[in-house]
Amino acid sequence: MSDVSQTAQINPRHERILEMLRSDRVVEVARLSEVLGVSAVTIRSDLDALERRMLLRRIRGGATSVQAARFVRPIELPSQSFGEEKERIGAMAARMVRDGETIILDAGTTTRAMALALPADLRDVVVITNSLDIAISLEGHAGVAVMLTGGTIKKTGRNPRSRSLIPPFAGLVLAQLNADCAYLCCGGIDAERGFTNAHFEEIEIKRAMLSAARRVVVVADHGKIGHVAGARIAGISEVSTLVTDAGAEPADVSDLTAAGLDVILA
Repeated sequence: MSDVSQTAQINPRHERILEMLRSDRVVEVARLSEVLGVSAVTIRSDLDALERRMLLRRIRGGATSVQAARFVRPIELPSQSFGEEKERIGAMAARMVRDGETIILDAGTTTRAMALALPADLRDVVVITNSLDIAISLEGHAGVAVMLTGGTIKKTGRNPRSRSLIPPFAGLVLAQLNADCAYLCCGGIDAERGFTNAHFEEIEIKRAMLSAARRVVVVADHGKIGHVAGARIAGISEVSTLVTDAGAEPADVSDLTAAGLDVILA
């Protein structure tokens, strides 16, 4: 159905919301309330109605325009940074690490939060990572030895402050390893479509990390749940545990657990 036919019957306030979305790509409830002169409750109701008509996608604190599968969550919306949630998720995942383990940490802001939260009394832990930021952050941890995968520094990405390594060559190192657990990041989580990512160039190394570990844990904030990105990382059955935050919708958690995934809420 075309955009014209879809929007023909919506009210002027909804039209204005969609105009702002077309211009800015992301809108916040507080800003819409101010511009349109109505309560935040009314704006949330408007956004819910427009989402039901598939004219936008609701995100925490606002909405984003409907995107194709290569959608990468915008960083422009401050309330969408999920900083506190990532810290809680990282702290929860860090408590899962035991002395003597060899673990793989995927590049990402949530895995970096996990690295920073690793207990100071951990001993004889080997961390294999493709993240330069994680490697540097663990340099001073007395009980952790860090191994980089090698590869090519990724020059582009949603977060230019996150420096990671991608193939070629990174997969050659991972293929020789037998880790106890891999902690992966992703761009989307869906009970039917599994774990997905928008950056195609990252899929090869994520798959190599998955294959190199006896157990796989995905760490991701609840904003990733329900989204399906363009490239598949793994099916639900290939991952043992998802560590997410308490903002996840109960219905979404139920769907994931019914599919066989162990879900831990931080």
